[in-house]
Amino acid sequence: MSYKKLDFQERSEGFMARASAEHLSFIRTRRSVREFSDREIPLEIINNIVSAAASAPSGANKEPWFFSIIRDPDVKHQIRLGAEKEEKLFYTQKAPKGWLKDLNKFGTDWHKEFLEIAPYLIVVFKQIYDLDNNIKYKNYYVNESVGIACGFLLSAIHSAGLVALTHTPSPMGFLEKICNRPKNERAFLLIPIGYPAADAEIPDLRKKDYNKYADVI
Repeated sequence: MSYKKLDFQERSEGFMARASAEHLSFIRTRRSVREFSDREIPLEIINNIVSAAASAPSGANKEPWFFSIIRDPDVKHQIRLGAEKEEKLFYTQKAPKGWLKDLNKFGTDWHKEFLEIAPYLIVVFKQIYDLDNNIKYKNYYVNESVGIACGFLLSAIHSAGLVALTHTPSPMGFLEKICNRPKNERAFLLIPIGYPAADAEIPDLRKKDYNKYADVI
């Protein structure tokens, strides 16, 4: 492997303090949204968002992810039907009472109309191993790598001025079939993307205080 010089521009402490504070203020405005507008979005914007996600670090640089970008109404309808089938089973039969109690304050149920209203869905797949000419090659830290890429993805969506929701119908095997993905891939996350509906509402949540999620040793 060849190497090249790192392109690094050192910043003043004053710049870093301002930039980190501005980013903190900005990222704190990101919220999960379940009420979408069907307003169209240029595909170029979605492509840039996905490319930003694909720039994430990964174990041994294996990049064990694939992003299916869905805009076809028929495919979105299939995905909604598959998701609602699994979610109905979850809400009516599978979910522990404690889980349902925690979800109750959000007013969610098995109906997922946003999967058809949002102009784009991104299905993130994890590649549990590489497959080349039917030969398996090991990937490393797959869940961690794909999780980091999804964090990049959500940040890029917010930076572009759009909203999203991280949706995890369980199980998600139907997504692999609908998106025609190979046998080495498993659905990891389903993310509708778009503008919020004009009357969209979000829960009035309070995040944990700093001393509840971090310390300095």
